[in-house]
Amino acid sequence: MAIPRPTADELSQLNAAIKKFVDSDTSADKPLLKKYESLLMVEAPRPNTAATFTQTGQRQGPRHEEFVEIAKKGDIDLLFHGDSITDWWTRGGNPTPAFTKYFGNIKTANFAIAGDTTQGVLWGLQNGEGQGFSPKAVMLMIGTNNTGNFTAPEIAEGIGAIILELRKDFPNAKILLLAIFPRGNPGDPVREKIAEINKLISKLDDGQHVFYMDIGPKFLGEGGAFHPDTFPDLLHPNDAGYEIWGAAVKDKLAELMK
Repeated sequence: MAIPRPTADELSQLNAAIKKFVDSDTSADKPLLKKYESLLMVEAPRPNTAATFTQTGQRQGPRHEEFVEIAKKGDIDLLFHGDSITDWWTRGGNPTPAFTKYFGNIKTANFAIAGDTTQGVLWGLQNGEGQGFSPKAVMLMIGTNNTGNFTAPEIAEGIGAIILELRKDFPNAKILLLAIFPRGNPGDPVREKIAEINKLISKLDDGQHVFYMDIGPKFLGEGGAFHPDTFPDLLHPNDAGYEIWGAAVKDKLAELMK
């Protein structure tokens, strides 16, 4: 999952070909092509920090240090990773009823942190959160906190980088990659961006180590609005939302952990 990044020579060749095409055009469109020639030129993608190992304000301090100590002790079969949406399965050590119901009998660690991003998850994995144990399965959902500052392809590339890191850290684990949940009301532009990200990351499913699942529609009713009393702030599930989530993934996780 990588954004195409042409070399300097390739950029030069591409733009020379575009200029040649514009200059040689004999149609009535030539004045328009010349006017906007600069917009036709191919530019190198900006550096994508969403796919870098960057310590964030969330992924540091006591929470990170606690995760590293948990990792060192090992004995973890199922790892949760992501942002607040995943973090609040256990809410600072207070499991939701759905967590107790669906995962209470599984050796589970939740390394998600509220407010985190793809780059923060990458940093954590490379700095002790991805060493010292060998989970059977990982459930990952990340990216919604990147949507304000990054394009869909950049976020997808960041998620792809996390998958690569998880495969390196936990080569025997099966990864359940969840589509980013919908947020906001129907018609909110962020929903379109999330849909684009999900379309891109769905290609990471290889049927062997990575398994993509989109359970977002289970939270939505007629017209795309959230079911009443499930996502009160249009972003985070409450107990009813976590119940839907747990029921949706329990069988797949059980299969992956065999």
